[in-house]
Amino acid sequence: MANIRLIRRRIRSIQSTAKITRAMEMIAASKMRRAQQNVLAGRPYAEKIRQVLAHLAAQPGAAVHPLLERREVSNIQVIHITPDRGLCGGLNTNMNRSTASFILEQVAPTVLITVGKKGRDYMTRYGRQVQAEFTAIGDQPSLMDTLPISRIVIDDYSNGSVDAVYLAYPRFVNTMIQRPVLDQLLPVQPATIERPGEIEYIYEPSSKAVLAELLPRFVEMEVYHAVLESIASEQSARMVAMRNATENANEMVQDLTLAYNKARQEMITKELLDITGGAEALA
Repeated sequence: MANIRLIRRRIRSIQSTAKITRAMEMIAASKMRRAQQNVLAGRPYAEKIRQVLAHLAAQPGAAVHPLLERREVSNIQVIHITPDRGLCGGLNTNMNRSTASFILEQVAPTVLITVGKKGRDYMTRYGRQVQAEFTAIGDQPSLMDTLPISRIVIDDYSNGSVDAVYLAYPRFVNTMIQRPVLDQLLPVQPATIERPGEIEYIYEPSSKAVLAELLPRFVEMEVYHAVLESIASEQSARMVAMRNATENANEMVQDLTLAYNKARQEMITKELLDITGGAEALA
């Protein structure tokens, strides 16, 4: 009897867990749609601004902007973007390991700007130098929410505190795939012009002024877009993880229900045998 009560209690507990994971899956699916739309909407802008920067940098007599300047790498800065919460499969682990491996491969000292609690906790636990941390950005951040990150990066590179800046974030490929990527943010690398001889644009007031105004905006947009990619990856990974958890819980309930029915049938059979044996003894 005690075994039957224990099985029944476990079935109820797992069913409650399955309801929670199912609800979390539905919430993540709803947030993922919005995040996915934001990511896909921002990609064409990022590609076009790279092309414009390439044309500006190729203009005759264009001055070298501080954000385009290349120098010997003595200090490296990495913007490490991860979610604030867990329950999203191996997303956090893969992202943290990818960035940690990159840091170990570098000869120059590396400092980190962490965005998200999971990345901050991991890097702090393993003794990495964290220059700044940003948490609780939310599921629908605006460009203003990420401007402080961009400002730190631009100022540090402009005054020579760091010589290269990298952006580490999980890139949203599709619902099932979120790929850790690490792109160089500074110095800015303009896109390659397919036909260099056909530079027909006229910039007002001058190409130098437009370049000086556009480069900081480009860095700000890249950081903001990386945060959006991370949010879309987080929600899609959480949706898949909660779906798998719900399916596993339902399988466990089926197995426990079968074990419960078997134990109950054995108990009933045993009671019938006891009754039959007692009746024969009295006869």
